[in-house]
Amino acid sequence: MNRLRRSLLRRGLPRDPAATRHLTGFLVSAVLTVLVVRALLAATGYPQVGGDGLHLSHVLWGGLLMALAFVLLFSFIGPVARPLAAVLGGVGFGLFVDEIGKFVTSDYDYFYAPTPALVYLVIVGLALLVEAVNGRRPPTSSELLAAAVDAAVAGVAGGFSPRARARARLLLHRAGDVHGRDEVAALLAVIETDHRELPDPTTAVADLVVRTTERVVQARWVPRLTVAVLVATAGGAVWRATQHDTASAFVLAGVLAGACLTVALCTVGLIVVGGDRERGFRWFRRAVLVSLLVTQVFLFRLDEWGASVGLVVDLTVLGLLAAELDVIRRNAPDAAADESPASVR
Repeated sequence: MNRLRRSLLRRGLPRDPAATRHLTGFLVSAVLTVLVVRALLAATGYPQVGGDGLHLSHVLWGGLLMALAFVLLFSFIGPVARPLAAVLGGVGFGLFVDEIGKFVTSDYDYFYAPTPALVYLVIVGLALLVEAVNGRRPPTSSELLAAAVDAAVAGVAGGFSPRARARARLLLHRAGDVHGRDEVAALLAVIETDHRELPDPTTAVADLVVRTTERVVQARWVPRLTVAVLVATAGGAVWRATQHDTASAFVLAGVLAGACLTVALCTVGLIVVGGDRERGFRWFRRAVLVSLLVTQVFLFRLDEWGASVGLVVDLTVLGLLAAELDVIRRNAPDAAADESPASVR
């Protein structure tokens, strides 16, 4: 485990193994909010809420929803409030970032042409941050133990459903032989049973997606399908860029360079994946990141909201690759022993 991870653990900052699904819910809620708001405004002729010189911009409602999400997170301990806070915060952030054009122009222009690209960069930047913090390395033994204790918080307060107890015990099992494991196991064992499941539609959807994804990514044809999708997306981006008469040479060059680099990285991944599946999928992930950060950025300047199809495809493939890497890590013999207990004491 690297020095930064040890430093964070000493400061009481373990990562939540469920963070990726919460943050994914946040980003998905934000993206859907932007798309829905734009569609509704276009369908209704861009009405304004207010009158007599007042205009209640939807950025205000976004701020209120984000504040409500913070109130939930600061008011309740344990994991129960996080899925709801993630969705509320994501909707609020989507309402906020949708009006980014007003805050970067001197004339308060909601229809500022580069707005789609700016929204895209913000969402992709946050997605990359989530990937850097939670996706590059699996949870350590101490983090898994802390997650089991965190799950026990809700059980101590209101009892454990059989499913919740099983999830907590799975976290503890994955933590391995770590200091404090027996004490946490004893705590989980004495928590009262409550057969009522807490309503949590976001986690239910996430669990379904994860189970389906993990079944899909283990198929042998997935690497070839991944390459086919990425190459098709790159080719489609180049084709769409060439259809615009107003496209500058700089933008066309950017789209073409990104597409060529994506294809090259996919080719390397396809060659490597037969001998080392994890390494091959890392090359595929690099190809997706190039598409997100280079190809789609240039394309968004031309195709605006229509290029959101490329964003959805790339994020879907990135999610599949993350699921495959997670399966590989969890099946590795030393997956739960990323650190020794003494390394953080």
